Amino acid sequence: MTINRRSIHGRSTRRGFLSGASAAFGLGFTGLAQAQSTLDGLLRAPARGNWDDQFDTRGSSARQVSSFSPIFSSQSLYSTQAAIQSYEQIAAQGGWPNVPARYTLKLGVVSPDVELLRQRLAISGDLSPQAARSQAFDSYVDAAVKRFQARHGLPADGVVGEHAYKALNVPADLRLFQLRANAARLQTQLAEAMPARYVMVNIPAAAIEAVENGQVVQRHTAVVGKVDRQTPILNSRIQNLNLNPYWHAPASIVRKDIIPLVRKDPTYLQRNGIHIFNGNREEVPPQAIDWNSDEAVNYLFRQDPGPKSAMASVKINFPNPHAVYMHDTPQQGLFSELMRFESSGCVRVQNVRDLIVWLARDEPGWDRQAIERVISARTRQDIDLSNPVPVYFTYVTAWATDPAVVQFRDDIYHRDGADQLAMSELTTTAYAAGQENPYAQGDGF
Repeated sequence: MTINRRSIHGRSTRRGFLSGASAAFGLGFTGLAQAQSTLDGLLRAPARGNWDDQFDTRGSSARQVSSFSPIFSSQSLYSTQAAIQSYEQIAAQGGWPNVPARYTLKLGVVSPDVELLRQRLAISGDLSPQAARSQAFDSYVDAAVKRFQARHGLPADGVVGEHAYKALNVPADLRLFQLRANAARLQTQLAEAMPARYVMVNIPAAAIEAVENGQVVQRHTAVVGKVDRQTPILNSRIQNLNLNPYWHAPASIVRKDIIPLVRKDPTYLQRNGIHIFNGNREEVPPQAIDWNSDEAVNYLFRQDPGPKSAMASVKINFPNPHAVYMHDTPQQGLFSELMRFESSGCVRVQNVRDLIVWLARDEPGWDRQAIERVISARTRQDIDLSNPVPVYFTYVTAWATDPAVVQFRDDIYHRDGADQLAMSELTTTAYAAGQENPYAQGDGF
């Protein structure tokens, strides 16, 4: 077989690759022999965890990464603390080898870089120590890479490209630092007993958990705030659901988004069902506004319910000082993007109707069929929850629901204290080769 030498450098970010990161932290490997020596010490260590030596491709799959245990649970805190102990030992013995980001590695490739990849995956527990030495990218490595990708919130396709290299080459002691910082966050949150039923939005994971009686009953992909329009940390209670809601544009969005769009296309407001009102609730024609100034910020912009509405079918309300909420979106394609940091602070929810059915289940007359009828009819309707459901917007970039399954996410808002953990940029090119920049057509809401 021959090495696949398709370069990955043509789609790099402004930060570039972390290929020199290990050396910067004193964890560099100068050759395969030194890497193998360090690997031997790590894999013979008595406290390496409970990784199964009876390894096969089924035992190291991405499916093992998922769990019904919520992030906010004593089990997760215990598992994260146990993972810290394992990572302390990994870091103390030199960490893992750097895998050169020279070309894409995937099934069928034969290369010395694959042997370094095997060693890297064995140290982190994604690949059995028995399979740590070979230059062939076979089904064992494919399964291990998929498991690694799933633990890092990457598409589990088994292909080592730009984003996988970045995650692989974060030094072990930096991952240890990340685990400690997030264990402290979990401990602070769990200092008080969690309610029996709640919703948790994990911002860096762009994901939502609906939790009941200590188990995750629903998971939802989310779109959260851009770096310059961050989704806030908050605790509140979901009190109200709007079906077919109007959308009222905040002044910040009028200034940053709507005014520039109207300047480019005077028909933008009409095409999107957006009306302008003055302080007396009188509708103002767009032609009466000077769009070359900020005059429009003084008016109320309201978008009608419908397929083009920024709210789409549902808005989920909870009191908070940031005026943020959760909602549906007409841009369903954003949920399939790798980097889902595209809103102005609010949280868009994939399969949001499943969530609101769960939220409204105790309200008489509001089963799924009733909710779907109202949405289909485009009728404006509110559902007030007699038992408000707690909601938590949190920021957790590293956790474990099992000591051997440690999850890491990009520190998109730079809150972990190390720039290398914020590996992604809003200008990052898409993960799949040939895919367009997912941020070229964002709606800004």
